[in-house]
Amino acid sequence: MTPDTGKPQAPNASLAHALWLPSAGRCRMGAETLPPPTDDQVLVRMQYSGISRGTEDLVFNGRVPPAEFERMRCPHMGGGLPFPVKYGYAAVGQVEAGRADLIGKMVFCLHPHQDLFVVGGEAVVPLPDDLPPARAILAANMETALNIVWDAGILPGDRVAVFGAGVVGTLVAYLASRIVGTQILLIDRNPKRQALADHLGIAFALPPATGGDLDVLVNASGSGEALAQAIELAGQEARIIEASWYGDKPVTLPLGGAFHARRLTIASSQVGSVPASRRARWTFARRLAKALELLRDDDLDAMISAETRFADLETDYPGILANPDTLCHRIRYRE
Repeated sequence: MTPDTGKPQAPNASLAHALWLPSAGRCRMGAETLPPPTDDQVLVRMQYSGISRGTEDLVFNGRVPPAEFERMRCPHMGGGLPFPVKYGYAAVGQVEAGRADLIGKMVFCLHPHQDLFVVGGEAVVPLPDDLPPARAILAANMETALNIVWDAGILPGDRVAVFGAGVVGTLVAYLASRIVGTQILLIDRNPKRQALADHLGIAFALPPATGGDLDVLVNASGSGEALAQAIELAGQEARIIEASWYGDKPVTLPLGGAFHARRLTIASSQVGSVPASRRARWTFARRLAKALELLRDDDLDAMISAETRFADLETDYPGILANPDTLCHRIRYRE
């Protein structure tokens, strides 16, 4: 008889199921046998994962250009781009076996949608005790938003516009609005995002927004039209941060007018690198741990737009990605 240690025990079965993308626009469930975890690894049973609609939609539809295949790899991705591939990076589960100090803990991991997985112990981050696991799926998005705010250099008193009220854009506006004295405007063409902005205490506008002379402008909309409007609204020597990733979609910008006269700066922000000004002190692990801490606010539950059972994901996944009202869609693994 197995002694009762009061901690979760490794399951007898080692068969895992994951969502695979075999070709553009198609998905299926696949099974794989897991090796038993070593002493420095962990076996994690998933409780929740989150669908990051923007990036996963590009991957699902085969819109990642070949030159970006390597940079677009995510940790623990299966297969390879473009296809077949299993993709995702917002996993929350409980450690069932492996590294002794982590057994029984709820953890976040950058891992695709899979009900059971084995990774190195250093790949998981324990959740803060007061963070609900169901909300922790936002950690990767919050980490991206934090990096964008760093890249943007938003300071107290700044007038800031954020284009795109998706998950990342809204989290950028949320973080920036907590900096003392800032004035934040969240801009999105979907009028339904007004309620989300109101819930988080952020001013909202439909495009084209009016006003101007802004200090910092962030485009997280995936729209070249929004980036063009950012140029129009930017004040003298303002900073524009392009946080969108367009895949294989070209973008045309009006650079012949105000852009030069106002000495504007356009810079990209990408979560794969910590900004140079912080790199000496901030590791990826420290940044992710801080992102988890920043999710303690109960109001952020509004970022979860809907929930699907893992058992239904193969059928529902294409529709989730195609729905423009999707924010972060949560996948539930336990009944």
